[in-house]
Amino acid sequence: MNLMRSITVFLIVLVGLIGLTGCAEKIPPYGSERQLALATTHRQAWAVAPVLDLSGQQIDPILQSDLVYQQLQTVHGLTVIPVDRVVEVFVGLKIEKIQTEEQAQLVCELLGCDALLVTSVTAYDPYNPPKIGGSMQLFARNGTFAQQASHVDARELARRASPPQDQDALPQTGSFLQAVGMYDAANGSVRDALMEYAKGRNDPVGPLKSKEYLMSIDRYAGFAYHQLIEDLLSQMRPKQK
Repeated sequence: MNLMRSITVFLIVLVGLIGLTGCAEKIPPYGSERQLALATTHRQAWAVAPVLDLSGQQIDPILQSDLVYQQLQTVHGLTVIPVDRVVEVFVGLKIEKIQTEEQAQLVCELLGCDALLVTSVTAYDPYNPPKIGGSMQLFARNGTFAQQASHVDARELARRASPPQDQDALPQTGSFLQAVGMYDAANGSVRDALMEYAKGRNDPVGPLKSKEYLMSIDRYAGFAYHQLIEDLLSQMRPKQK
């Protein structure tokens, strides 16, 4: 009787182990997400300005700014100053958005950062297949206002601002980097890039897997901002001779 009981227990345990092994083999492994990094030897600090909505869809600029902030935090060699700090400086300067390079330089000086990132959303369609168009402008601190920041007149700065005819537009000339893109998930090349981005970022056993990036506009926006950031970083790499 004891022998039969032992054999029965052994068989039950064996079947359970086989079942667990089979389940483990069916679980797909997580991928490895593509890493971004600054092409500089020293760490930099970038500040995130409130996102400008040029899409006409009344998106939440603070939410979009947070998504940009989250993407920047994954860049190696970068310290990111959140949007609320930038908003505080805007309030102190009595401005709502960056309209001149002069303003961007002053914000960098007041925050003590290396650059200010200003993002604009030009197209926004949250329904599957989603579509986001946008641009990023990176204004690097050059020290022009290092001696002036302590006594600058914010009202005079606002008067000296000379925005273009389109009151929501950003300056189009000057010493800054710019990345522009349209990410329409109806296009095959965009979907391929999205699936590559999703590797390592989605739960491989989740109900939607990588398709959740087509169902969630916030996740899709993160992808679009990641692509724009990658474009900016590639422009910062030294040119090969």
